[in-house]
Amino acid sequence: MECVSVIIVTHNTAGLLVECLSRLYESQLDHPLEIYVVDNASTDGTLSLVRRTFPEVKTIVASTNLGFAGGNNLALQQILANIPSGVDRRARGVLLLNSDCFVDVDTVRLTSRFLDDHPEAGVVGPKLVLRDGELDLACRRSFPTPASALFKLSGLARRFPNNSRFARYNLTFLDPDTTAEVDSVVGAYMFVRLAAIDDAGLLDESFFMYGEDLDWAFRIKEHGWKVYYYPEASALHFKGASSSRSSYRLIIEFYRAMYLFQRKHYAPNTFVLLNWLIAAGIFIRGCIALALNLVRPSTSKRVA
Repeated sequence: MECVSVIIVTHNTAGLLVECLSRLYESQLDHPLEIYVVDNASTDGTLSLVRRTFPEVKTIVASTNLGFAGGNNLALQQILANIPSGVDRRARGVLLLNSDCFVDVDTVRLTSRFLDDHPEAGVVGPKLVLRDGELDLACRRSFPTPASALFKLSGLARRFPNNSRFARYNLTFLDPDTTAEVDSVVGAYMFVRLAAIDDAGLLDESFFMYGEDLDWAFRIKEHGWKVYYYPEASALHFKGASSSRSSYRLIIEFYRAMYLFQRKHYAPNTFVLLNWLIAAGIFIRGCIALALNLVRPSTSKRVA
């Protein structure tokens, strides 16, 4: 990579963001970084804190919370517009990074080198580890086909994690320490080649906080690029660190994103009655998730 542009979208995560940026600036790099922070209408002083602590960071202010896709697109538009003509866009990359994702010193360098060494790769993501040391299952996924979504939502994927059919969604049957071509990595750390963005376009803002990464990877792969999970690089993901207070909204957005993905990518080629059944299943499972969250302790609330 000749240069890596990093985009961090934040909404009221000032403390996490400072740690995220501090880790990023400790990185051992082969190529220069330019960092964009998109403030999605925070009310916790995020913008002033970033400008005071990291004056070299480029800041973009959104007047309302545009969500993950909308916030990232603000920076992507600037990055794409500022690339000089004649630059090899296959040799430039954009890293989407969550404010609750803390990179190791060599994470950016290793994933950058991976794209350099694999010209067919449009996207690469590292191994993400949660605070309890467990693998973040979202860091390597298959697309939520009707079958894989059914196995996940019915609990079969959790019951049979080593079954390549039932556990297709989160690929739990794969060795977490082995590089693999996958359908998608997670937007918490999603390193994308600029030429792949040129082909696929920007993130779809119909998705607010879930599913945008899956949809983007789907469109990138449609243009012939490959997506890789690369565990030689790793990062710590404080997943859910800032979301417990709005867990019900997150549940609604999670199942809404699943419905949008199905409608956009599978419904046109699916029998209409089956589409109705899939939509009904997503709605019912979402209602169950909301009901279960009502009875869970606040420390145990989750999206799915």
